[in-house]
Amino acid sequence: MVMPNLQFKKVTEDTISVTGELTRDTLVNESLLNQLLENAQSELYFDLCEVSRVDTAGLAWLIHSLGKLKRQGVRLELKNRPEQLQNLMELGQVTNLFE
Repeated sequence: MVMPNLQFKKVTEDTISVTGELTRDTLVNESLLNQLLENAQSELYFDLCEVSRVDTAGLAWLIHSLGKLKRQGVRLELKNRPEQLQNLMELGQVTNLFE
């Protein structure tokens, strides 16, 4: 069985590209992302165009990241949201959190 993969890559000073599956199976190790978030400026963008799958754990992780960054005074914006994520956000009535 192939394990799902999730990767974070800093593309620019304020943009992190998220690639792979944003699911409960892939969100076991946040250390790489924590390193990327440490030096975040006033705005940070997650580019999600390469996210192939999202579940409720992925959405919860995004909300957790939003709260963590907000406490640091950093605004988080999600770019290129996959339809699956958009649907989960609408079902959970949390779409306005990321606007």
